[in-house]
Amino acid sequence: TRDDFEAKFRELTGDVDQKVEDTKETVMAIGGVVAAAVVMAVFLFGRSRGRKKTTIIEVRRF
Repeated sequence: TRDDFEAKFRELTGDVDQKVEDTKETVMAIGGVVAAAVVMAVFLFGRSRGRKKTTIIEVRRF
């Protein structure tokens, strides 16, 4: 009957909705960790590059 179809449909969509919410939370957490790692890597790369290109000035007193 129509009620049986609706009940089964709601049961199936309820499972899918729950899986989507669980997956979304996991993906957001992983995305945050990856973004933080990229920012840290860029910072460290720029810092080491800056040290290599820094001019050293020697001051002598006479």
